[in-house]
Amino acid sequence: MFQSHFPFGISHFSFFIYYFAVYHPLMKAAIIVTHGGVEGLEIREVTTPASPGADRVRVRVRAAGLNRADILQRMGHYPAPPGATQDIPGMEFAGEVDRVGPEVRMWQPGQRVFGITAAGAQAEYVVVPESTLAEIPTTLDWAEAAAVPEVFITAHDALFTQADLRMGESVLVHAAGSGVGTAAIQLARAAGAKVFATSRTTEKLEKAKPFGLDESIAVGDDPRHFVAAVNNWTNGKGVDAILDLVGAAYLEANLAALAPRGRLMLVSTASGAKATFDLSAAMSKRLRITGTVLRARSTEEKATATRLFARHVVPLLAGGVVRPVIDRIYKLAHIRGAHARLESNETFGKVVLLID
Repeated sequence: MFQSHFPFGISHFSFFIYYFAVYHPLMKAAIIVTHGGVEGLEIREVTTPASPGADRVRVRVRAAGLNRADILQRMGHYPAPPGATQDIPGMEFAGEVDRVGPEVRMWQPGQRVFGITAAGAQAEYVVVPESTLAEIPTTLDWAEAAAVPEVFITAHDALFTQADLRMGESVLVHAAGSGVGTAAIQLARAAGAKVFATSRTTEKLEKAKPFGLDESIAVGDDPRHFVAAVNNWTNGKGVDAILDLVGAAYLEANLAALAPRGRLMLVSTASGAKATFDLSAAMSKRLRITGTVLRARSTEEKATATRLFARHVVPLLAGGVVRPVIDRIYKLAHIRGAHARLESNETFGKVVLLID
């Protein structure tokens, strides 16, 4: 008769199951099984990231924000940067510190944190550098916190670190109903800037007005409409800065709408990535045109953006001066529905996943 040599009298097979469960625990994650439509997404059990080393922190994710980059990654058009997981999407999250590496000094298990990562956030656990985390204000629940990092860090970095927007200046925000758009409107207003905005629909602009819009216009399919509006709002001067979340289709009109020494921040290529324009328009006005992306930056650059976010934006969130805007909340099991909602272009604010 077989005699087990393992404790508790369990068999070899049972011990293998016990050992694997203890030393190789599983977690649920959204997995890109095939590139293409939402049917290529599945919720599967995969190995939980190992205990973190060095300055890494393992976070038990409670909620994760959904971004258009996740859709593009699912479709095979926007792979995660080298070294990041390629089949688990997700660039922002909120959760609790689970374990910390031996060199971590800023965080302890149990703290509520939110942050950014190149990929992998739409899972029960994610491992990130400690420098890309910030503490969640007590005023925010998990879903609200998950709707913050990517859009508020992007908006703050683009408007203030790069475009150097200042009190009394004017800014035009395209795609006012997007996550970055609603964050940018609030941050610009809090900084004392005059805020204008565009959207394809009047309905979204009406929803955005309470966040601090001075003027707005629904442009439909013709960006020339906002050039005339800007000239009217500014008595022909133009705006000091533009945050473009649309892309190629707006480039020529953007240059026309900017004031001398104006700054154009290119944040999205939703309407395409290639455009032509008259160089003399930029030269004669001494314009500054800057492209920016958060996902592909180095850890050091992300740490700097996160530190400035924690210093300047988190207190505004804690005080209720600015707030996350949520369109809909889905459970992780309904990941396909969440993607379909974001792709519909009917959203106002963020789509968020709760990860039980």
